[in-house]
Amino acid sequence: MTTVIIEEGNLTIDEFLSVARGHVKIEVSELAKKKMEESRKVVDTCVKEEKVVFGKFSDVTISEEDSMALQENLIMSHSCGVGNPLPEEVVRGMMLLRINALCIGYSGVQVQTVLTLTEMLNKGVIPVVPEKGSLGASGDLVPLAHMSLVLLGMGEAVYQGEKMAGAVAMKRAGITPVRLTAKEGLALINGTQAMCSIGALGIHDAEMVMRTADIVAALSMEAENGVIDAMDERLQELRRQPGQKKTAENMRRLLQGSRKITRQGEKRVQDAYAFRCIPQIHGISRDSIEFIRDIVYREMNAVTDNPIIFAETQEAISGGNFHGQYLAMSLDFLGIALAELANVSERRIERLVNPALSGLPAFLVKHGGLNSGMMIAQYTAAALVSENKVLAHPASVDSIPTSANQEDHVSMGMTSARKAREILFNVTSVLAIELMCAAQAIEFQGSVGLAPAMAAVYRAVRDQVPPLESDRVLYPDIEACTTLIREGVIVKAAEQITGSMR
Repeated sequence: MTTVIIEEGNLTIDEFLSVARGHVKIEVSELAKKKMEESRKVVDTCVKEEKVVFGKFSDVTISEEDSMALQENLIMSHSCGVGNPLPEEVVRGMMLLRINALCIGYSGVQVQTVLTLTEMLNKGVIPVVPEKGSLGASGDLVPLAHMSLVLLGMGEAVYQGEKMAGAVAMKRAGITPVRLTAKEGLALINGTQAMCSIGALGIHDAEMVMRTADIVAALSMEAENGVIDAMDERLQELRRQPGQKKTAENMRRLLQGSRKITRQGEKRVQDAYAFRCIPQIHGISRDSIEFIRDIVYREMNAVTDNPIIFAETQEAISGGNFHGQYLAMSLDFLGIALAELANVSERRIERLVNPALSGLPAFLVKHGGLNSGMMIAQYTAAALVSENKVLAHPASVDSIPTSANQEDHVSMGMTSARKAREILFNVTSVLAIELMCAAQAIEFQGSVGLAPAMAAVYRAVRDQVPPLESDRVLYPDIEACTTLIREGVIVKAAEQITGSMR
């Protein structure tokens, strides 16, 4: 992918990722420019009659002369964020999604404003946007205002790896700041693009984590001589749940050819739930992620401005498309779905390190007592799982009225998004610990007899992490396994044998 063309709301998640993470450049199509010009004409006509602002001052008339000052005031007054800066990939995603929304042609902005924001993105002038301050009410007002400050030659930005004043960054990049006219301030800051950027990045990573969870669980099953009968296709069909069926199918494919997996009654009649119920537990997370993906994709290509300009009827209609409830509830749900993957993963870790449950040496190390082995790695997993239980409490059930009670129900969607992102980090780390422990457990029974897919995964781990013969510093091993997951190495290793998993 060399260039992403921005047109009438057809941006894909893959295109989004290529720009947000891959720094692929974008280009505004001629059709998008035409649509923006048509809606802009409606705004220009309205300006000659009267201008209003929204919120507490929605009944205050603004003169044509003051309209330009109002737009700048909106951006400055709404730049009230606090906390650490959002990661660059999130801000790049915000910029892309705002450009995409404006290019649909219902916001009434000048084409040049969008082209300048596009130039910033393409040249790498990335605004510094504090992570906290959005209610998800009229969308992400505060983060989008900080993004827009640099467009006006204010605020702060990162350019070529250096943080500097926005005006300096624009000058160094050879970009002329814009002067906003009527309606443009609102068009830039009314919308859900901050939470949506985090959501789009998160849903892609969640899909990778979901497939990895099946693979890591399969390796743990081999280490535990798990009972394959629980994955029987006939059982799954009777439950009728698609995610459960897909998960069980993945497990059967991953474990095909294994001489370590047992049948019902050979070693035990049934496994503990952390193994036996993998299709049921992973399955609902899989279905949830698919459901949330559809919502995020639609939101990426939605018009979330206010008021919305209908050029064909010469109308400007004020509504509530900026309200973040869809993303707020969805990203809360994403956090819950991901947290459960870590919950069950930590229980499998416990079964691997506990000699009373596994039949393996205590904490998966020789000479226990002298060596602690994987004892404290399980502590870390437990700490992350416990933190997730706090983070998974939904933000979207809360609301604090603002704007003198004009905005009397808010979504808290940005909080939902940030929590989901943190949960995703924790889940990836827990799965990395399980992967490390499962590979170590294999050392005590040998890798001969592993399913071909699991043998490939085991080799991928051992390429980066040697067996644990005696105690050593473990955090580099956890980091190495985490990288294997994030970069898709574990999924790729398995899918080279199984083919693409769902």
